[in-house]
Amino acid sequence: MKTNLFFLNVLLLLFFMSACSNDDDAISQEFAVAFENPSASFSPTDINKEIVIVFAPKATSDGVLTISYTLDNAIYGEAGDFTTLPSGETGKITLPFKAGDNNVTIKVNKLKNPIEGDTKLIRFAIDNVSLTDGTISGNINLELSFAETAALGAVLAPNVGGVNYTNSVFIDLSSQKTTDVRRDAWEIAFHSGTENNVFLNSSLRVTAAELSEFTDLNQVTSATAFSSALELQVYNPFTQQTETKIINTIKDYKEGVKQSYSMYGTYADHLDGSETAISTISTTAEDNKVYLVYMGSEIPTEPGSRSTNHSGDDRGWYKIRVFMDGDNYKLQYAKLEATTFKEATITKDTSLNVVAFSLTNSNAVAVEPAKENWDLNFAGVFGAENGPTYTDYVIHNTLGGTGLYQVTTYKVEDDVTTEFNVPSYEAFKLTDVDETALNYQARNIIGSGWRNPFAGPVAVVNNDRYFVIKDAAGNYYKLRFNAVVNADNERGNPKLEYALLQ
Repeated sequence: MKTNLFFLNVLLLLFFMSACSNDDDAISQEFAVAFENPSASFSPTDINKEIVIVFAPKATSDGVLTISYTLDNAIYGEAGDFTTLPSGETGKITLPFKAGDNNVTIKVNKLKNPIEGDTKLIRFAIDNVSLTDGTISGNINLELSFAETAALGAVLAPNVGGVNYTNSVFIDLSSQKTTDVRRDAWEIAFHSGTENNVFLNSSLRVTAAELSEFTDLNQVTSATAFSSALELQVYNPFTQQTETKIINTIKDYKEGVKQSYSMYGTYADHLDGSETAISTISTTAEDNKVYLVYMGSEIPTEPGSRSTNHSGDDRGWYKIRVFMDGDNYKLQYAKLEATTFKEATITKDTSLNVVAFSLTNSNAVAVEPAKENWDLNFAGVFGAENGPTYTDYVIHNTLGGTGLYQVTTYKVEDDVTTEFNVPSYEAFKLTDVDETALNYQARNIIGSGWRNPFAGPVAVVNNDRYFVIKDAAGNYYKLRFNAVVNADNERGNPKLEYALLQ
């Protein structure tokens, strides 16, 4: 595939806007146009694809864009491989726009898939913008492939849902695809790999405590006492120290949870993915004990008075027990005060890392895309084993074979800046990749460190770092973050950019 020099249009357009004066007698502002992304591809199941040309600023008057295209092994027309709307039968596409528009779109209809081994390409180019102050900048070309190929890069704004962080967002870099899932769609998930592990929904702050004396759910209620003590690490605001609290009743445990999230300790999955609160499920049924599950917090709908408002009322308590039935998981579950319980069989799905389950809705839930079809997860909110609840938390797909490492360009200590001898983000190329640095184990290399929630009016992006990613298909990318807030300084509005290294 032809290599495009990848200028990110959004940054360039912002430059145009910031360079213009707001004074009444200022010179007229340039009207810049560019493809939203430099590449796109049809999957075998796609029947059409929208190609977006973006404007900055909005069009101040009516006008026309002219787009040309060239073909590689593809034929235009009803008897060929594709058609476009508006029509491109002449080899050019005319796109009228109105004053106030901020983009226009070409719809490309795919009429047939290429046979195996064939490559079909459409190369679009912006030829002309009719406005006298119009300029063509940034992504002036776009390649559309009829076979799935790795995207050259993009600017993405994951839809985490603003200050409430409603969604967890999965990102597939090679297809530029994002998948949004409500954080409260599930509470636990079952590993589809060879190890029989159960994961908690950390984005909802779900925790689980083993009650080692019990294998019968009906014996456990709020009134239950036990001799094998639980330990809570609770912060004492008077001594400013963390203290260990010994718990021998479920009633006391529930009260302790409401004191502070910092007590969760071993009852939360570890941030780096190295340990789970629920022990590996044994093939010996009696070894698998009852767990007391805190269901986390409701997702608020009001903005609140803070820069984030992500944790509402308690979602309550459940009790669960998991054991194996051959290669399948058997789940027993009920609300804490119930005297009967439900059962469900969860079958491993080898196309997925995990099969998620909603205790409240009593069903398996489609959450993660196929394991090879995502690289990053904007978890939104993330409960940690060491205490804090993070927002803007990002993990990478270690279970699916994605590797990642951070490149730090400088540090500041005592107001002294030290520059490191590493390439800038713009200069970093494929030959700069350090294969030995790629981390396939710790999923939280990005974590929350990409932003500083204590700087600026609300929060700012830490511009001392970028990231190198290798996906499961062997594609290499560089990635950095551009925004943590929107133009109104509202949290929950991240933006990132990335580029294929080739």
